[in-house]
Amino acid sequence: MPSHSFVLNGEQVTVDAPDDMPLLWVLRDLLNVTGPKYGCGVGVCRACTSHLDGAEIQPCVVPVADCAGRAVTTIEGLADGDTLHPVQQAWLDRDVAQCGFCQPGQIMAAAALLTRTPQPTDADIDRIENVCRCGTYSRIREAIKKAAEQTAQRD
Repeated sequence: MPSHSFVLNGEQVTVDAPDDMPLLWVLRDLLNVTGPKYGCGVGVCRACTSHLDGAEIQPCVVPVADCAGRAVTTIEGLADGDTLHPVQQAWLDRDVAQCGFCQPGQIMAAAALLTRTPQPTDADIDRIENVCRCGTYSRIREAIKKAAEQTAQRD
């Protein structure tokens, strides 16, 4: 079986897995990283949203072979030690989560948005396609705006 090496949340990892194994299964089943959730398996619900070299991806449709030598970040790697990422803090401050299942993917999508667009409009935020079955979209929007403000003040 082929070996695949990449950086996961700042740590070098190597796994033995078929080239076409979805990264989500590698993360959850081989590396015990459970933040990215399995929702649909076809990249639509986006519950598994993570980052690959800083860009948003859906690991349920990304083969592990595509990650060789690259940096994968999941919700577990978003904080800086004990300091939460501004999006994570805003999520808590705005009490966004209900069931919580989609929240890791939502947070990772929001963090990617703020990297691309530091001061997003409502239209920018509405382009996030992650599904929240509890319908907390208004609180998600508030949290993203708060994180953008906190980031702008910090910078």
